[in-house]
Amino acid sequence: MLIRKPTDLTAADITPKQVYLNRRRFLEAMGIVGATAVAGSRVLELAAPSEAAVAATKFNALLKSPFSTTEKENSYEEVTHYNNFYEFGTDKTDPAKNAQKFDTSNWMVSVEGEVAKCGKFSMDEILKIAPLEERIYRHRCVEAWSIVVPWIGFSFSHLINLVEPTPKAKFVAFQSYYDHRQMPQGKWAGIEFPYVEGLRLDEAMNPLTLLCVGMYGESLPNQDGAPVRLVIPWKYGFKSIKSLVKIKFQSKMPATTWNLAASNEYGFYSNVNPNVDHPRWRQNKERRLGELFRRNTLMFNGYGDQVSSLYSGMDLKKYY
Repeated sequence: MLIRKPTDLTAADITPKQVYLNRRRFLEAMGIVGATAVAGSRVLELAAPSEAAVAATKFNALLKSPFSTTEKENSYEEVTHYNNFYEFGTDKTDPAKNAQKFDTSNWMVSVEGEVAKCGKFSMDEILKIAPLEERIYRHRCVEAWSIVVPWIGFSFSHLINLVEPTPKAKFVAFQSYYDHRQMPQGKWAGIEFPYVEGLRLDEAMNPLTLLCVGMYGESLPNQDGAPVRLVIPWKYGFKSIKSLVKIKFQSKMPATTWNLAASNEYGFYSNVNPNVDHPRWRQNKERRLGELFRRNTLMFNGYGDQVSSLYSGMDLKKYY
């Protein structure tokens, strides 16, 4: 069954942006190609298709989030051409090259487990759950580099409230899409697919946890997790699972891909903590993408005021 809201419950050598941002199939899946869609306080402006390519969906009239940082944003080109997305290759430049034909049409996200309202969401339904916001977040990767990105989405808690978790729900498990025919590079990644991640329910409910459908005013490009992903800014980047297809509420802590691959290096929580070194490198310094010099890593990536209470009394070196 479909879950509805109560009110209707209804770099110059790289592929040019206009080519790799072909979103036509995504728009067809939403039923809004060649039209203007209005939902709540947001407006989606759709560019007319050209012979060369179809532009990304553009989001206007976005809410401005009080959670946004005032730090300088990284450029679109930096963020879309330096990625970790192992399904499309392990080199940082691989996803931008290999994800161009990734088919995101007819996308569905399944919600399962300990909830009153199980079901599947189309992208059209996801876009109607809550008004979209632009949130400029710091994003820290475990390899000691960082970025600042203007993401577009809404707090994941809106979806949680909609599906009504039962008292047994203590954790939320997530699963990415995987198709070896579309992602042949995955066979050399050295990790198991589909990619899986998880959060405690209270972490998932935190207003910073973002269900993300776009960035830089447009829909997500394939290499950045199209058409829908999570963004969890106080945790290392691998926790922000891309191309989301399954959400399961459960009583037990879920398995996570990198913890399964190397439990001594990647814990379940994966909070940004400069006091916990990776076994193969230090984590107290980071380099912002595009900058020469390193800067100090901030506890919880600088979001301690919003999230530190979640871990009161916990040994964050033990529960890394």
